Amino acid sequence: MGMSSNPPYPAGTVIIGKWRGNRYVVERLLGRGANGTVYLVQREGRRERYALKIGYDTLDLQSEINVLTSLQSRRKRNEHRARQESPLSSYLLEADDFTDGNNVPFYVMRYVEGRPLHLFLSRNGSSWLGLVGLKLLDKLRGLHECGFVFGDLKPENVMVSDYGEAELIDFGGASPLGRSVKQFTEWHDRGFWNAGSRTGDENYDLFAFAVLCLRLLNEEGLKKAALQLPQMRSTDELLKLARNLPDKKLSSWLSLALKGGFSGSAEALELWKNHIYNTRKREAESMATPRWLKNAFALSLFLLAFTIYWVIRF
Repeated sequence: MGMSSNPPYPAGTVIIGKWRGNRYVVERLLGRGANGTVYLVQREGRRERYALKIGYDTLDLQSEINVLTSLQSRRKRNEHRARQESPLSSYLLEADDFTDGNNVPFYVMRYVEGRPLHLFLSRNGSSWLGLVGLKLLDKLRGLHECGFVFGDLKPENVMVSDYGEAELIDFGGASPLGRSVKQFTEWHDRGFWNAGSRTGDENYDLFAFAVLCLRLLNEEGLKKAALQLPQMRSTDELLKLARNLPDKKLSSWLSLALKGGFSGSAEALELWKNHIYNTRKREAESMATPRWLKNAFALSLFLLAFTIYWVIRF
């Protein structure tokens, strides 16, 4: 089914599942991708809003549904072990078809409120990269544990809430580990930089994550490097950008990711947590309470104790 057979649906359109019979009212278009269109919808009889994706091709959409089902099963297992239930456990609510001249496949997933990663950081500052990066790496680790790579990792495919929770929002490019990556964006692609194959492995996503960080911190430098002739592009250009970052711990982490030096996403996450997130957190806490204020408080306590001592003594 091609794009031409998937026309835009205006606000107020009711999409009725052919097999399950659930009715969804379109509120607005959220975005159009390579393999489908996503709408913000509300299911009749419920207050919650959802994201509904209409696919251009049934097989492509089913592949995406398989990824979401695996992620949902993993999260439920983790919650069962922890004996708690998260309100975010439902990656996938249902899949169905509706009739619009032809059978049109769709699935419904939870709606992630927030801003795309690049817009979030431009508004809140790059100091949030430590937390957001931690959350995003955790999502990638979960995906890898389920046997998939994300593939098309770029700022537009990461949604960040007001409190820094990051979510991957387009699984159309997700591929099984060991298979060729289905979708990619040139700047974030390992093959584009002659740094390795497009076979999906954990380091493919980690490479894309490192380039994503460079793009967020120095987009002009990355753009300049990408304009070179294809045969001249290499990891060396990216490593130069990483080494020029003022945060040397971040620079070292990115350099390792660009060279494929991690054993996997679990190790990458652990190093990010210990050397970048925790360091930035301690620095932020220290900046929140200036040293002179701490010293002044300590001096005031000493003077108070000294005064009480003399009052009692005399």
